[in-house]
Amino acid sequence: MNLKSLANLLGMSKTTVSRALNGYPEVNVRTRERVLAAAREAGYEANPMARSLAVGRTNVYGIIYPLLPSDLGDAMFLDTVGGMTEALEARKMNFIIGPVSAGNEVAAYEQIVRGRRVDGLVVSRTLVQDERIAYLLKAGFPFVAHGRTVLHTPYAWFDYDNEAGIRMAMEHLLGLGHQRIALLSAPLEMNFACQRHASFLASMAAAGLACDPRYLVANTIDRRSGYQAMQQLLACSPRPTAVIVDNHLSGVGAMRALLDAGLEMGKDISIIVWGSMADTLAGVDVTTVDQPDPRGAGAKMIEMLLALAGGAPPDILQVLWQPVLIPGSTVGRCAH
Repeated sequence: MNLKSLANLLGMSKTTVSRALNGYPEVNVRTRERVLAAAREAGYEANPMARSLAVGRTNVYGIIYPLLPSDLGDAMFLDTVGGMTEALEARKMNFIIGPVSAGNEVAAYEQIVRGRRVDGLVVSRTLVQDERIAYLLKAGFPFVAHGRTVLHTPYAWFDYDNEAGIRMAMEHLLGLGHQRIALLSAPLEMNFACQRHASFLASMAAAGLACDPRYLVANTIDRRSGYQAMQQLLACSPRPTAVIVDNHLSGVGAMRALLDAGLEMGKDISIIVWGSMADTLAGVDVTTVDQPDPRGAGAKMIEMLLALAGGAPPDILQVLWQPVLIPGSTVGRCAH
């Protein structure tokens, strides 16, 4: 049954029936209830494309993502996107991922916004200085940032507490007598990496420890770079007694380097990785700084995005979840 047939059945105009189905306030309650009851009884379902054209919305939300080769095997990324997808499907809406090359990312945002191809966006892997967010704010386009920036203009964001997570890791290592502690970081133009790096330096300073610059290795964002960075640390003399890896993608490579070097983690050297290491190194109980419930985080960002699209001010849509330290066998007391 289409809209015209439903209107004929009720003896009403198509306009009145359409407005009743879409909840327009000028339709009185009694008429709306009659229309909805008849629609249910007749098995009527609105044409989503026609409805979208009528209200000026696509009912599609998305993310423009410069995919790395490792992303499609990244359980945390897939769980977060899965949470976004499920949250929208429950509302009969859709979520799309637009893969893009890193050099064409801003142009892709401009094209999507100009064409109004989606109703809102999630901006991921936020940068310290992020021109994507600056552009979306200037365009007045709804978005939620998955992460923060240094921008002072209010915008909606969801993030985990990067400073607190590194502080917990440092307290754990310092409490076990470690002083020669290294940090492997993602590129420091990424905001999460910058915040975690700053927290590491602050924790070292608070403990009265000097930080050996050789122990700070950045630009580790995948298995290969993590492996190479750990080899670089192992070549130092003296080498660090403990290492924090600020992302799980390079954490896998860093741990592989330790295994290949024949070192026993938790005894010869300690390591803490930020992010879930489940199913990445079978049989190794890794000490991690965990970001709880990535699927729930994805759903939360969609909830925020829909609220923003509905007119909620962005400054009340800023959510900071706390990471947790999960002890494992890869950290032990400092023996030397």
